[in-house]
Amino acid sequence: MNLARHIALIDELCFRPFPAEHGPSDVGFSGPGHHVAVLEPGDRPDLDPADRAVTVDQFEKDRDAVYELLASRWGDTDPYNLRTVQLRTEREDIPEPWGWLSHHAGVAWLWEVRGTGRWVAVAVALADQDPSGSVELLAVVTETAPP
Repeated sequence: MNLARHIALIDELCFRPFPAEHGPSDVGFSGPGHHVAVLEPGDRPDLDPADRAVTVDQFEKDRDAVYELLASRWGDTDPYNLRTVQLRTEREDIPEPWGWLSHHAGVAWLWEVRGTGRWVAVAVALADQDPSGSVELLAVVTETAPP
């Protein structure tokens, strides 16, 4: 993991214009009002459960290391429970990228970045919460406040 590279990318995304349409980007994908960057790509989805658990554990440690650096800049924050957001998608129209993120991660570190009008979330994505799916470390930058 390259923490300096991750922080530099998050900083850059806080000022990168949002595209008018959904589509791939040089760091992941973007859409109106949001960027999703893959900080660390996942392993093969066919890992055995023990290897996958090790990968998830490492990515959670990496997420928390990113948290420490961003918290020193933007302040400590409590984990944001995306599982409750996911439950709400069944009866509410949850704005993107929060609806998407809630289907891919259970918890995120979240900050409102002063002076930018943007929010930053860092999360470990588990492909559709599938125990056999791939794992990724993500950063989400959006102008949409969390629900």
